[in-house]
Amino acid sequence: MRGEGAESAIVFAEVPDFYAEVERRSSPELRGRPILVGGHPGKRGRVQSLSSEARSAGVVHGMAMDAALALCPEGIRIPTNMKRYREASGALVTYLREIFDEVETAKLGSVYAEIHGSAVVPEQVAQKLLPRAIADLALPLRVGIAPSKFLARLAAEEAGAGAVYRLKGADASAFLAPLPVSRLPRVGVKTEARLREIGADTVGEVLALGASVLEAELGNHGLAILEMARGQDRSPVRVAAHPQSIGREATFTLPADGSEPEIETIGQLSDSLAKALERQGLRAGRVALRLFGIDGSTTTRSITLGRDIAEAGEIYRVGLELLHRKSVAGQLLRGLGITLAGFTPAGGGQRQLDLFGQGGTGAEG
Repeated sequence: MRGEGAESAIVFAEVPDFYAEVERRSSPELRGRPILVGGHPGKRGRVQSLSSEARSAGVVHGMAMDAALALCPEGIRIPTNMKRYREASGALVTYLREIFDEVETAKLGSVYAEIHGSAVVPEQVAQKLLPRAIADLALPLRVGIAPSKFLARLAAEEAGAGAVYRLKGADASAFLAPLPVSRLPRVGVKTEARLREIGADTVGEVLALGASVLEAELGNHGLAILEMARGQDRSPVRVAAHPQSIGREATFTLPADGSEPEIETIGQLSDSLAKALERQGLRAGRVALRLFGIDGSTTTRSITLGRDIAEAGEIYRVGLELLHRKSVAGQLLRGLGITLAGFTPAGGGQRQLDLFGQGGTGAEG
């Protein structure tokens, strides 16, 4: 997506309430219900992620879980499952790599991308990124586009789930001025309180204080905040060569207790994964199959191959081998997923360390 002489722009794409949304995707019966992801209330656990329904009841991020459940007694508490969230975030990063040239993972469920030819970016994002995320990842994205990483993140927050908001450089000052100082990077609770003490509740009032006052009160930290208030974030997008893993998942319409739905789904996922490998010019030397039980359990079977594969038929055959390694008859499944790793360039080259560890060639699981 590069154009001759075109100005660059930053895209920030994220799934709001990421952990909660991944859990909602995994269990369709959670749709419309208040979700609280975090520790056990009897063990001083805290809320790590929550759905909008729980937020409407007064729950906030970081609140003690017992207090959150008292505020929202109908809330469904789900233990944190970092493995599941990392896999879902990896799938999101993979999709973005297929659209943008330069991608950086910000945190789980959020990604920066640097693109060129920004005059057409909003339409491209709306037409390619959001519908695919909804249809293929089943995760709600919000996307911001701006001249810098900081502004792109604020633009995404302005967009809301399922939408795109583009903030041009010429509009940045008017956009930032009314925002509370807490929206600026580097402004924590103590800094926010100090800024208010010296007369700055909004970003516009920070600008009005000027460099001399901010430096006298907060030192170099104050000057850094002033730079952000001007919309000047020089942080570059840090690009990795290729993803550590590429994964696809599918949830069954009805719980499956035989081989037919599983086999058909493995074929569909294999086709999708082969296309992803082709787009990124990669071959895979590691395959993992994950079976998701209706009881919330996850069974993983993986293998390090003695060769690299890229074709749909090859992925399908390995997937079936992993499926049939141990019978799943009688086990009710709500879905399955396939993850590829251990990548090499399609033209050859040394294999990179993969997501599943170093280990030797052979079967595991």
